[in-house]
Amino acid sequence: MFDERRRQEALEELGILDTPRDERVDRVARLAKEMFGVPMVSVSLLDRDRQWRKSEIGLGGSEAPRQDSFCDYTVSQDRTIVVEDASATDTFADNPFVIGDPHLRFYAGHPLHAPGGEPIGTLCVLDTVPHTLSEAQRGLLRDLAFWVQSELANDAEFDHAAVIQRALRPQTHPEIPGYTIAGGAVSRGRLAGDFYDLRMHRGALRITLADAMGKGTGPALVAASVRASLRTAPDRSITEAVADADRLLEEDLADTAMFVTAVHAELQPETGELQVIDAGHSLAFILRADGSWEHLRSTSLPLGMGMGLQPPEEREPRTTHLDKGDAFVCCSDGLLDVLDPDDPYAHVYRVLTTLGPDGAIREALRLASDERATDDITVVVVRREP
Repeated sequence: MFDERRRQEALEELGILDTPRDERVDRVARLAKEMFGVPMVSVSLLDRDRQWRKSEIGLGGSEAPRQDSFCDYTVSQDRTIVVEDASATDTFADNPFVIGDPHLRFYAGHPLHAPGGEPIGTLCVLDTVPHTLSEAQRGLLRDLAFWVQSELANDAEFDHAAVIQRALRPQTHPEIPGYTIAGGAVSRGRLAGDFYDLRMHRGALRITLADAMGKGTGPALVAASVRASLRTAPDRSITEAVADADRLLEEDLADTAMFVTAVHAELQPETGELQVIDAGHSLAFILRADGSWEHLRSTSLPLGMGMGLQPPEEREPRTTHLDKGDAFVCCSDGLLDVLDPDDPYAHVYRVLTTLGPDGAIREALRLASDERATDDITVVVVRREP
């Protein structure tokens, strides 16, 4: 039976309402927009008389009335709701959001739950023209909602295997003439869902940074599995390695409902050629010698999500180059919490140019103790010296 009082209490206990936008949630919203081909996306939380949007695209505001909202209906039903053409339904044809602004026709939403299971909001995709959704797309919407839910939920500590996890981190970094290579990680709790790896193979540098969704024992185990998968059979191309890790999560670990955002790259030191595969991570950059930034942005899905839905070419590497003085920078989303919110790029540039790669890593890990830090922080920097 739907308990509105308990639902409202669970929402308030999370302490999310009226908090600033979060790049980690915005990232899922952008991915949903791309994957479903819609102009509007919302991560909506239902307060007493309003729907407040933690993230939104195309809706033009952070809140709207709760009454008569599609999201209120989805929460009350506590299940996936797909309305292919609202104007052709008895339930929604006279809805004010259909006959008035924004003149909705298509709506698909999946409930978001508090840790106790109470439905507190939705992830929804919307359009002013009708759509149909396949079963695979419905599954993708559920997966994306689970991702958002993981980001919104309060962190909880689990039993740990911290000693083993620390042992899996690189104890030394490769040394390549003409390059400075640095990396580091610190977990917010006892276990991290992040990991990074730096290793040489046949003269090339393999670079990996990945983030399993959530915190605690489960994500830590999944992260270790992905790390092991990417390290197995080193003669594979990075495309093959990523495809195998994808299969591991989709098939062998399907029951965990876990997925991993990842960057897997290969650098040819002599030429500076850098091949990068970004699986839903979108936090890989090149800081050019002239101070400009190249964002190696991804619209590819995370590992373990929608392998059969996404065209194979989406996993093909992007090729770029590190010229002299350039730096490849990759981080987990925990770093976003502690950077200057007004200009994070300038903050990173300032630290890198002042302290160098090793000093920048030390500064990033020092910032992990900042009260703003809410997540694991993992950073890798590979700079080609001038």
